[in-house]
Amino acid sequence: MNLLDKLRAMGVDVDDGLKRLMGNEKLYKRLLGSFVKMIRTQAVDPDFDENEYTEAIEKAHSIKGTAGNLSLTPIYEAYTEILNLLRTDKPAEAKAVLAKVLPVQEEIISCIEENME
Repeated sequence: MNLLDKLRAMGVDVDDGLKRLMGNEKLYKRLLGSFVKMIRTQAVDPDFDENEYTEAIEKAHSIKGTAGNLSLTPIYEAYTEILNLLRTDKPAEAKAVLAKVLPVQEEIISCIEENME
């Protein structure tokens, strides 16, 4: 099974992601690599301060946008919910969603890292 098939099995809408890039699989894979780098350097800290979480909002917004563009559906949907919760002053609930998505996110990121050609 190749990278794209593995991602499909994890709930990633690879075909939609490729459609956004006019079917350019090489570009899609390159952008997946860029997403991994972004996550590794700009991840939302699961222990963010519940009184001051502007940085968490900014990082979650970036991750959501990039995940959406690449159709990384499980990540996109979770960060959409995280952003909505943070923007409505519900940081504890956002942390709970973040805690649920981090293992899924790590599985997707690891799959990308391990299967890049």
